[in-house]
Amino acid sequence: MNIKFSLLVLPLLFWANISFANECYSSREAEAEQGIRIHSELMVIGLNCAHMADASGNNLYIEHKKFTNKHEDLFATYEDILMDYMRENGASDPEKNIHKLRTEFANGISNDAAKMRPDIFCRTYSPRIEAAAKMDNDTFRKWAATPFEGHEVSKPLCSATL
Repeated sequence: MNIKFSLLVLPLLFWANISFANECYSSREAEAEQGIRIHSELMVIGLNCAHMADASGNNLYIEHKKFTNKHEDLFATYEDILMDYMRENGASDPEKNIHKLRTEFANGISNDAAKMRPDIFCRTYSPRIEAAAKMDNDTFRKWAATPFEGHEVSKPLCSATL
């Protein structure tokens, strides 16, 4: 292969990698995003409802913290999956993008909290913390892998993963 041909082909290969970046999620990536969404939303619920106790008398914020500690490896894996996806798709700072994603999820449920009286918000959303606190990793993963209307992941699922 001559040098002129190589100089012409290399930029085309680079362009092809950018233009064919994955604009869809695998089922694993979709689960990771949904898991991060659920975790972020539970954090907001725990913070807003820290003054409340669950049916067993446990403080909701402390229950959220216990839940987070119990599943910290899973949440770290979810973040790694999403950062890999972002890196593969040209993100210059995947960690910053994860924080931005978490903030967007937290802001979404915070808007609900701002529109509701605190007691109504907590009564409506606190059962999520109670349910999550009882979950093992497999059960939580099933929850995260379940699509919810109105809470779709930010990318469509790739057709090969459907």
